[in-house]
Amino acid sequence: MDGKSARKRKKSRPLDDSLLRDLALSYAARFATTGAKLEGYLARKVRERGVAEDEDGRTRDLNITGLVTRLIELGYVDDDAYARMKTRDLTARGYGARRVEQALWAAGVEETVREDNAPGEYRCREAAIMLATKRRFGPFGRAADPDDESEDLDAQRKTREKQVAAMLRAGHQYEHVRFILDAANAEDVEEWLAEARDDEDNEGHYGF
Repeated sequence: MDGKSARKRKKSRPLDDSLLRDLALSYAARFATTGAKLEGYLARKVRERGVAEDEDGRTRDLNITGLVTRLIELGYVDDDAYARMKTRDLTARGYGARRVEQALWAAGVEETVREDNAPGEYRCREAAIMLATKRRFGPFGRAADPDDESEDLDAQRKTREKQVAAMLRAGHQYEHVRFILDAANAEDVEEWLAEARDDEDNEGHYGF
């Protein structure tokens, strides 16, 4: 029997409390997760592999919720830490607050935890600028050549519409998108970002 077949047979072994706990600990050690995601993973494994029978040939329900609750109590699973990490990761990649909210909701993070970890104004502006810079939108793109007849008003309008749509899909606020795309130059955008940083400095927080 080759290694692939052996692995397949091992994966199909029915689960008992001990094996379920081992699966949960392994998953929590390998992946940043939430209680809801871990519970969903374990439920899927039980469906796939079934429940082991005892010596009398009987099966009993495995307490997935209780196991996940215990791992949360022990600190192996921390929804708040997950939300902080996910927010930092997404904003660092140029995604806005709406995409952050969607990602945390999909991971089963409770509303209060999502609200506590929502990016502040500075982080939202910074992420929007990051995306615009990366995609060469607005003042970060190629300057229009007044002698280039191809740069007519209709072409400029279509380009702007595509840029607006891309930034909205990335979860950014329309007000932020409009400011960046309408900015005369990159320096104006940097000043706009600095204003938000100064405001949050004065308030004594950075939106996390």
